[in-house]
Amino acid sequence: MRRKIPPEFRIPLCGTVLTIAFVRIIITGLVGQYPFGGVIWDYLQYLLGFRSLGHEVLYLEDSGAWPYDPEAGTITSDCSFALRSLGRIFADFGMAESWIYRNGADGKFYGAGEATARDWLRHGDLLVNVSSAGWLRDYDLRVGHRMFIDGDPMFCQIGLLDGSDPLYAGRLRDHDSHFTFGLSVGDPDCPVPTDGIAWKPTVQPVALDQWPVTDCPAGAPWTTVMNWASYRPKIWEGRPYGQKDLEFEKFAELPRLSGQNLKIAMGLGVDGKRPAARLRSLGWNLVEPQEAVPDHVTYREFLQNSIGEWSVAKQGYVAGQTGWFSCRSACYLALARPVVVQETGWTRHLPSGNGAFAFRTLEEAGEAMEAARRDYPRHSLAARKIAEEYFDASKVCAKLLKSI
Repeated sequence: MRRKIPPEFRIPLCGTVLTIAFVRIIITGLVGQYPFGGVIWDYLQYLLGFRSLGHEVLYLEDSGAWPYDPEAGTITSDCSFALRSLGRIFADFGMAESWIYRNGADGKFYGAGEATARDWLRHGDLLVNVSSAGWLRDYDLRVGHRMFIDGDPMFCQIGLLDGSDPLYAGRLRDHDSHFTFGLSVGDPDCPVPTDGIAWKPTVQPVALDQWPVTDCPAGAPWTTVMNWASYRPKIWEGRPYGQKDLEFEKFAELPRLSGQNLKIAMGLGVDGKRPAARLRSLGWNLVEPQEAVPDHVTYREFLQNSIGEWSVAKQGYVAGQTGWFSCRSACYLALARPVVVQETGWTRHLPSGNGAFAFRTLEEAGEAMEAARRDYPRHSLAARKIAEEYFDASKVCAKLLKSI
């Protein structure tokens, strides 16, 4: 039996207002493909957020990609590793029967199975496509409402318009509503191209009960988790928009000049390289992500064992002044860990200077870390309050529903 229709969840349709009870919500993701650290939380917290509102949720992984087996270090047709990971992760959160994985190698469905997938996509109320994790197939088009969430502003929009992947562009437009982590996208002074799509701002939902406040360990370092470069620069109107490597180089001298302890779980660049030896010689403590944060539990522990986060953003986010704010930074805030993160225009939309600090220069980064350390109890409390006000999963997910 369907629940009583919440009157606040209304969708404009052909000049009228259609009121829908969103009781069956499908969330896409890449947890099976990349069952590591923060990737798990990026998708899982949408399910936890919608579930906390009383809705029935299903995780669907149907990206078309062949499985990746990190134990073998290769792409394979065998999805055993993905299935083991999904089974363990979803059981941890009381959702052992609430996931489906489609193997891109042979098209077979696992978990709750193909019949369940087709039933939900035929009768479901909402499909939430997070960060392009699932591309719409014919049977997906029957779901009540299709929502796209862009977690990679500027790069997502360039991909829509640069002609490099017409299939990507067409599938993106097949959604009924479009949201973005680029909080400034659509503003008159934001250069991110929209091409007529009404992008609405949103942030990463954080399931606060999963991020309990704990004491900061003595001598804890500033930390972050990052890739040196996730993919090659994209070009728009003759200008390249690049990755974190370009921004990180501007702050390479930070450990020496600030005197702060900085520990980075740093993945490789697109060519399988990063300047690890040079960065270590400059005082950076680099650790391997696959060793430091191999799953959702160790990822949370890595953040907990920090005084706070220091991080740059992708050069494209900075150059585009997108207003992007990191999923990971939101989790640090929930743990009552202050964040010192690069300005992308996010300070126009979120509090800064108390618990969360923006920096543009080497000097500003060092000063912000010292300010947070000097009055740590105040900034720790402020960090958690920011998470509670702006990133609480139940609030973020409710706002998504009210915004469509």
